This record gives sequence, C-alpha cells and structure tokens, in this order.
Amino acid sequence: ELQQLSKQYSNIRLLQLDVVCENSIKKVVKEVEEIVGDKGLNCLINNAGINVLASLEEVTAETMLTIYETNTVAQLMVTKAFLPLLRKAAQLGTGMGCHRAAIINMSSLAASMQLVQANEMFLKVYPYRIAKTALNMITRCLAADLKSDGILCISLHPGWVQTDMGGNMAPLQVQETIPSILSVLDRLGEKDNGSFLDWQGETLPW
Repeated sequence: ELQQLSKQYSNIRLLQLDVVCENSIKKVVKEVEEIVGDKGLNCLINNAGINVLASLEEVTAETMLTIYETNTVAQLMVTKAFLPLLRKAAQLGTGMGCHRAAIINMSSLAASMQLVQANEMFLKVYPYRIAKTALNMITRCLAADLKSDGILCISLHPGWVQTDMGGNMAPLQVQETIPSILSVLDRLGEKDNGSFLDWQGETLPW
C-alpha cells in the first residue's frame, strides 16, 4: 500500500526501518538527514507496534519483554536518535506544534490506568496495554525534558481502526480517522504538550 502511494505522490519517500535494530535506526536517521537538510525534522510519529493476545493465564515473561522492546523501548531509542534533527527544526521556529518540532507517540485507549475496568477485552492483551502505559510515561518525560527546546510531545490514541492490527471487527475506517488525526496534529499547541489525546482531539484519562 505504501509503494502504491509513493507512486501516486512524488513527495512521499519510503525508508526501511527496523525499530529494534540500532544499526537500522542510525542508517535511517542519516537517510532522513540527507532529505531534510538544514531544515531538520518537524514531526516524528512513533507508530511501530505489535500485539499478541495474552490473558493473565497465557502471558509469559518472553512475550512481555518482546512487546515491551518493540512498543516502548524502541520508541524511546528512535526518538533519541532523531533528536538532533528535531532540535534543528525547533531552532527555526517559534511556539509549539508540528509546524516547529513535535513527537507523536501512538498509544492506545487500552493504556489508560483509570479505564482498566471499562473494557474487559483489554484484559486479553496484558503485554500490549502495559507497554503502551509505559509509552505514555515516556511521553510525559519527553514533554518535560524537551520543553525548553520547543519540542512538543503527546500520546495519541488513533481509535480502533480496521487495519492489519485492528482487524475487521474494528468500528472505524482508515478513511474517517486519518483526516481527523491530521486535523488534531495541525491544531497542537503548547497547551497540549505532554497530553494524552484521542483521534478527535479529546483528552483521555491517564
């Protein structure tokens, strides 16, 4: 699907990245730097993620660590590697938002500690929801750490969408959520730094 999009739009550049491989991260940072040049990188969306069904009875330490590595640790390492390019972009703008420099961590409603009891379905994905909750803490840490650089960071719940991960049971279509997500990203400002938002821009409980 990405290959098809890149054929339709000449401004789309596809780069290969394995988020759990340090050498792959370094390679893609160099490739991005060659593309963006002195303008730096305005927006980094950490979207990589995997999910394995695992209830309390089924969950194993191996599964927990695998999901945590990809869904949490990798997001932090990728962000850290791209920081020089994000800082370069931040130096060229004012205010806070994607127009300047922003980090968007794709989280999930399942990560909300306050809503643990709201949906029993989430109890079937122990590794996924715990890793996403940890990702939310990364968002909070980055938001505080990078505020002085003018780099905004949020966690975003994209909705339960019919994707390879979301499956056919998901109530939302890609076509309806993507425009809303882009609208939310476009409106981000300093007031949103360190927040947990959904695909419509509503604040979610931690």
